[in-house]
Amino acid sequence: MSRIAKKPIEIPAKTEVSYNNFTVTVKGPLGELKRVLRPEIEVKVEGNMLTLTPIRQSLDVLALWGTYASHIRNMMAGVNKVYEKKLIVEGIGFKADVKGAELVMALGFSHPVKVAIPAGLKVTSEKNIIAVSGIDVEKVGQFVAEVRSLKKPEPYKGKGIRYETEVIRRKQGKKSV
Repeated sequence: MSRIAKKPIEIPAKTEVSYNNFTVTVKGPLGELKRVLRPEIEVKVEGNMLTLTPIRQSLDVLALWGTYASHIRNMMAGVNKVYEKKLIVEGIGFKADVKGAELVMALGFSHPVKVAIPAGLKVTSEKNIIAVSGIDVEKVGQFVAEVRSLKKPEPYKGKGIRYETEVIRRKQGKKSV
């Protein structure tokens, strides 16, 4: 049983939530987000409260119950406040620039690495810090994870792309006699 989904979700001011044809639509001052839900979870919008109830008691439905509650909470938070994540590009000769709808990076390869910026995200690059912001937490997190995977930080010199809050455990290099 999900403890998260048992509690009704309070809809913040300036936010509209509607549910029809298994689609939840959340509108707020920053934009609109939609998500299609499976029919096993019933969604009721009453006043400024939203409740989720499972139709049948099976393991997969109960798992979806809490997941959908978290998704809807994230959608409500996103249309009211922008999600932002930052990446740090570290290393000699490593740099990142935003050119049009692409993020162009020099990561020590023989060629520049180009990544298309998805619609709905705002990406800025300043002094080797890449800031990604948007109203959809999943898009922001997925894009940041894809960019980080291009050159993960290595433990000897710390070169690579890392999250702003990430701590890299450094290893001692080879000892000379």
